[in-house]
Amino acid sequence: QVQLVESGGGLVQPGGSLRLSCAASGSTYSINDMGWYRQAPGKERESVAIISRSGSTNYKDSVKGRFTISRDNAKNTVSLLLNNLEPEDTAVYYCNAKAGLGSLYEFWGQGTQVTVSS
Repeated sequence: QVQLVESGGGLVQPGGSLRLSCAASGSTYSINDMGWYRQAPGKERESVAIISRSGSTNYKDSVKGRFTISRDNAKNTVSLLLNNLEPEDTAVYYCNAKAGLGSLYEFWGQGTQVTVSS
């Protein structure tokens, strides 16, 4: 089992920045990819940014150049730096970890609200 705890959400004006953090505990040795997903009201949950254990990254097209994902394997943390935020970025952001052989197991954090509004 892996437990994920997020922090860092909040209210920010358009063009502003936030940093989200996620700390993993439990069977962290088994974690492969980690990432951030988001879900806006009335919409499906979508992938925002993924980072592998080796540091390879993959971003949703609309956040490329604005968001940066990073990971510290020694501390079992993953972070997401959100720059130049837009109202369309408003959503609940969830930390995700895939673990086990073939990433068979998937774990989620409780979510943190990001609201971009003037």
